[in-house]
Amino acid sequence: MERNLKNVLIISFGFLLLFTAYGGLQSLQSSLHSAEGLGVASLSVIYAALILSSMFLPPLLIKKLGCKWTIAGSMCCYITFSLGNFYASWYTLIPTSVILGLGGAPLWSAKCTYLTIAGNSYAKKAGKNAKDIINQYFGVFFLIFQSSGIWGNLISSLIFSQDSSKVEISEKNLACCGAYDCMTETSNTTGSAEPSSSLIYTLLGIYTASGVLAVLLIVIFLDQIKSEQAETEKEILETPSFWSTFLATFQHLKDKRQCLLIPLTMCSGFEQGFLSGDYTKTYVTCALGIHYVGYAMICFSAVNSICSLLFGKISQFTGRKLLFAFATVTNIACIIALLLWKPHPKQLAVFFVFPALWGLSDAIWQTQTNGLYGILFEKHKEAAFANYRLWESLGFVIAFGYSTKLQVYIKLYILLSVLVLSMVTYGAVEYLEAKSSHGAPTATKKENVGALTQETYM
Repeated sequence: MERNLKNVLIISFGFLLLFTAYGGLQSLQSSLHSAEGLGVASLSVIYAALILSSMFLPPLLIKKLGCKWTIAGSMCCYITFSLGNFYASWYTLIPTSVILGLGGAPLWSAKCTYLTIAGNSYAKKAGKNAKDIINQYFGVFFLIFQSSGIWGNLISSLIFSQDSSKVEISEKNLACCGAYDCMTETSNTTGSAEPSSSLIYTLLGIYTASGVLAVLLIVIFLDQIKSEQAETEKEILETPSFWSTFLATFQHLKDKRQCLLIPLTMCSGFEQGFLSGDYTKTYVTCALGIHYVGYAMICFSAVNSICSLLFGKISQFTGRKLLFAFATVTNIACIIALLLWKPHPKQLAVFFVFPALWGLSDAIWQTQTNGLYGILFEKHKEAAFANYRLWESLGFVIAFGYSTKLQVYIKLYILLSVLVLSMVTYGAVEYLEAKSSHGAPTATKKENVGALTQETYM
């Protein structure tokens, strides 16, 4: 096997192992640690730390440690979060959430840098187009990485389904599920008794072991490609100073189009935050039990993955406006249905339809919004995508932050309002582009920014 491809596969399977653990844990936080809102508070802290991490850490760590050791060290940050869940409290989970958030941005930045250098290295050696090889490497990476959402949630559901302490759900308890939840601790776990400590520890042990295997895979088998340090340092030296780059993120807000895209970008954080923080707790766990959370999130991950690939191809023929309209209609229909629906175990299929539809619309938000940023701000990509990460992460922070303070129906109305506002401001951006002489999207540009889409996922 060609050496660079081997390294791409090692990174891909390392991320698969790591995010199998983190993805499963993220889906369970609001249900496992519902007391005083500890679970969603930890998720909010993760994304707040990610905002700071994105602004300060990636160039410094990559310059000091190189890509390989930045990846390995950042992965260790994720493992601390798994360890913090063993004895979940405000004194263990919040600090480890901060550590994970700080490690998130360097991890993704180092991965992108490594794959880019590996692609350039092989292209020079083989006399091929560097862009084609880099796109091929990113395609291999995301093909493997995307399945992590399926495996992590499948593991949690299979383990929790072993619990024999399931209880019959009374109609009184079911009345506390859904949009008009009672906001009581009992309403969070009515579907089944809390999983036994032994099952929780078994799950956390598997997740921790998965993270450790990811680190070992990188440390033992990933090569330090010879050109890595030289090219990385050269790249940093040729770019503006650190503080100039930091300030450029905020200076980019002088662009009216960037300001108009803030609601759309934050909406992505709101809608993902609602699904993983509220839907899993007040619909799935409340009415069915915590062992069904993983199965529901598998539907989201699988549909999201397939549709991301599908809509990336379709957008060449339909254009982004039609896809954005389709995602808006789908999301609004889901929100209205969730407001009206009274979840009941007899309607088992419905619990999986909503995550599937949510995954379909999220695939459009992710692929098309990233593509839009790359096309509109081609000359200022770094500052533009820094803004993307900033505002989407802020959407997560807010969504998780008010999760325990408001009833679900209020959160759905907030999400609906943000969605409508984002479409109005997005329409204004399209109007401004139509007035200008340069605004036509190209398929090539969409492909170039497609690889950046997953950087927004933790």
